[in-house]
Amino acid sequence: MKVEVVLTEADITQEFVEAMEARDVPEKFFFWSPRAAAAWRALTQDAALYGGLAATWHEIASSADGLARHFGGRAPVISFGAGDGARDLALMCALKAAGCECTYFPVDASQCLLEAACAAAEDEDIEAVGIKTDISSPVHLVYAADAADAPRLFLMAGNTLGAFDPLSEIRYIAQFIKPGDRLIIDTELYDPERTLALRAQPAARRFAWEFLGSMGIGEDDGEVRYDQKRDERRAGLHLITRYFRASRDVTAIVGGHSLALERGERMGLNFQYACTPEAFHWLLADHGGLTIAQEYRSPDGRFLTAVCRR
Repeated sequence: MKVEVVLTEADITQEFVEAMEARDVPEKFFFWSPRAAAAWRALTQDAALYGGLAATWHEIASSADGLARHFGGRAPVISFGAGDGARDLALMCALKAAGCECTYFPVDASQCLLEAACAAAEDEDIEAVGIKTDISSPVHLVYAADAADAPRLFLMAGNTLGAFDPLSEIRYIAQFIKPGDRLIIDTELYDPERTLALRAQPAARRFAWEFLGSMGIGEDDGEVRYDQKRDERRAGLHLITRYFRASRDVTAIVGGHSLALERGERMGLNFQYACTPEAFHWLLADHGGLTIAQEYRSPDGRFLTAVCRR
């Protein structure tokens, strides 16, 4: 198993400590510890939350013959925010069955999830090289994109785009999409009734508390709350924020560092975007300059997935 390290454990530990000191914890830290990563894998297997998205990616895999013909006998697959690679693997196995050899480059900040993605691919005799990096960094993104020559198949699954500023992130990604490349990317669709309600599901709450628990913060120490607001830069973009509020003085432990939170203090946790179909189309086509060749709506209506080209 090979993992190229751009974001070192020392770097991510220091950044995590700084984020905690600023009381604002971005997405990448939620999958750093094995405990939180295991809770995330359980969350993505929850049918009520992600069953529809899994069905979409299996639908894409079932029509992989077209992609296989496009790429001929070779398809480098570069997956941004790959996690454990479960969705990627279904598509790559379908491409392999259609006679297209894949080389897999999962890209993530979590060492344990990268190892899981690489191991799963290797079990299917798919060559894999993990890239441990921060996909919110344009420099890191370019490094990952350069792992293979065009034409390449880029993947961004599980509303990974929504974990960052979507206007900036899609611009970063679009700049290295070349003729012949394909990008498959999905988003969570905003629903005024379901979007927040689904985040109150037991599996979603468990993931948040497992992350906090990895720092020594338990449910007796406070509460996790959600807020939502519109992004005024573009109609149809909705920002869902999450924060922890301490109900008593508590000490968090991060990488051997002790960080005190006082009673009543708030700590921002990762945010997520959800959007309307119109806003998603605008992000990809008008803002990102990409052409949407095909799209899929999940059976539960919660996700929209697009196949894009330059």
